[in-house]
Amino acid sequence: MNKASNLTDTHAHLDFFGSDQAVEKVISRALMNRVNRTITIADRLESSYRAVELAQKFDSVYAAVGIHPHDAKTVGPNTIKELKELAKSPKVVAIGEIGLDYYRDHSPRPVQQKVFAQLLGLANELELPVVVHDRDADKDVIRIIAEQGIKKGVFHCFSGNVSLAETVLSMNFYISIAGPITFKNSGNLVDVAKFVPLTKLLLETDSPYLTPHPYRGRKNEPAYVRFIAERIADIKGVDISVVEASTQENVSLLFSIPK
Repeated sequence: MNKASNLTDTHAHLDFFGSDQAVEKVISRALMNRVNRTITIADRLESSYRAVELAQKFDSVYAAVGIHPHDAKTVGPNTIKELKELAKSPKVVAIGEIGLDYYRDHSPRPVQQKVFAQLLGLANELELPVVVHDRDADKDVIRIIAEQGIKKGVFHCFSGNVSLAETVLSMNFYISIAGPITFKNSGNLVDVAKFVPLTKLLLETDSPYLTPHPYRGRKNEPAYVRFIAERIADIKGVDISVVEASTQENVSLLFSIPK
């Protein structure tokens, strides 16, 4: 791996690695590979508490709190209130992972839409960016974001085409690319990576999922975000240092994290 400059993994689920000791090893490997910041993303209320806890324990870790659309049906009267309190922690930098998932439909679509709107409203209230999950729900995701007047966020693990990317950029959102860009069957993602300017790109692992080549088949972790950066550099025909510098700047701008 090229170890010349720093990178940020903008989307990892560190709670999936278990104990503090296990997470410490994951973070240590990331730092050894000059991944100097990791944003751990919540998908439920329980993982939101854990994300805040991990951000408090590890200097290089920041947190996002939220409810994944799969778990929208679990949101009760006090859930948003609890998330609001958690989001006041100084190392919480976003509301996420939130959005719509019409592929698996683990929660009824009207419930997903209601909760998504509520969480976007919370982000607006707290002046935090949002981390958006969109699977087979482009039209409704874009509509609800527009209705809530959200102007600051990222479409994580982007899997759409150039047309969708163009729409997302017109909303002033960032686009985050994950491990599938390194796969042989990366399809539309190569075109998207060519199209999206470096000033609007973020990098993520979505670990422990979507491990990039050449470690596909193993558990993913933040240290591997460098393989994604290298692939982006190759596609765009620029030196890896250009991708590193630009994405670090984007992280600071979107999440208000000091460089």
